[in-house]
Amino acid sequence: MKWGELYGPEYVNRLYEMVKNNLRFPFQLICFTDNKEGIRKEVVCFPIPEVNIPDGLPERMWRKLTVFKKDLYGLKGEALFLDLDVVIVDNMDPFFQLEGEFRIIKDYRKKWRGTGNSSVFRFELGRHYEIFDFFLKNFEEIRKKHRNEQEYLTSIMKEKGILSYWPERWCPSFKYDCVSKFPLAFWKKPKIPHGARIIIFHGEINPPKAIKGGWGKFYRYVRPAKWIKKYWIREKV
Repeated sequence: MKWGELYGPEYVNRLYEMVKNNLRFPFQLICFTDNKEGIRKEVVCFPIPEVNIPDGLPERMWRKLTVFKKDLYGLKGEALFLDLDVVIVDNMDPFFQLEGEFRIIKDYRKKWRGTGNSSVFRFELGRHYEIFDFFLKNFEEIRKKHRNEQEYLTSIMKEKGILSYWPERWCPSFKYDCVSKFPLAFWKKPKIPHGARIIIFHGEINPPKAIKGGWGKFYRYVRPAKWIKKYWIREKV
């Protein structure tokens, strides 16, 4: 899902290339966007599904919930939602082979929390449309109770009894799992954790900043992670 100017078409194109090189099953990459200019022809683009919520609210990714609409451009089948800024570093087949009606990333750093991270989640298109309908009818109440879309999504899937998480090693956080803690981060380069398949980026740091390294506004010092180029840009390092 791509809207606004935060991510350019290169993010979509690189995501397609990473999926193609790491998935042995036939697939179709769908991008919901307000601007498909520059996106490669192999990617099927649709307008971002409409969601009737007030303007001017802080960005909490509520638009992601539109993928649960009952009729989403006639799309059918099992879907794996991927944030645009993930970096795929190993085979993705297990994400479609592991049993479970709904799977999402768990915050394993805070095991006591049940909230998932929606950078990578799997669901069946059109199957759980009632969670989107309920969201539209009860938006103000949900917004007071849940900080963002992934908190609501995790909670309601748990209520339905179908919440499952990906294995701990599959979707590490670059910020927390690839970068060493202070003060080791000053001289130890970020690394790919053992068992990682899709590395997620959250907060201010993203793949370009991770490649470059340095200080960030809201994150600690990071040494350049040149290896990201190999997977994200397909560039030799």
